[in-house]
Amino acid sequence: MSRIGNEPITIASGITVDVAKNNVVTVKGPKGELTEKVHPEMIVEVNDGKVVVKRPTEQKRHKAMHGLYRSLINNMVIGVTDGYKIELELVGVGYRATTQGQILEMQLGFSHPIMMMMPPEIKINAETEKGKNPIVTLESIDKQLIGQMAAKIKSIRKSEPYKGKGIKFKGEQLRRKAGKTAAA
Repeated sequence: MSRIGNEPITIASGITVDVAKNNVVTVKGPKGELTEKVHPEMIVEVNDGKVVVKRPTEQKRHKAMHGLYRSLINNMVIGVTDGYKIELELVGVGYRATTQGQILEMQLGFSHPIMMMMPPEIKINAETEKGKNPIVTLESIDKQLIGQMAAKIKSIRKSEPYKGKGIKFKGEQLRRKAGKTAAA
């Protein structure tokens, strides 16, 4: 039984959800518009301000898709209503980040700066306060896209457990390890 899939999605005022004949769900809201192609076997219905996802059978793959598509549609509704925001913290001596339009430039201890082009759907901001670690802020209505770009940025310089240097989510707690001890 899919507990997530059975739960209806409440549509707030100002948001429209349309389901086309080829199972393409379009969600429009104050922040923008998102579309998602739903598997043809799944049934998506919009009734009385609620979106309900139904499955045709009790097969394991239908149960898995049931919860998946319900979550994806829910993320779209939240995205066009409130949007998503991810903050990354650059921890390390000399680590810097600047933005020029949709280009993120980072100094991460390599011999060269790292340049990343962001998709136009993501708003990016880099701020540095004196005495604090630089913060890179990503904002978007698409949860999948913003999560993927945050993961790509983190993968450039993963946080290491000994000194804690690297890129991490703001507020993320790292498991620290003790270093070597000198022989007595």
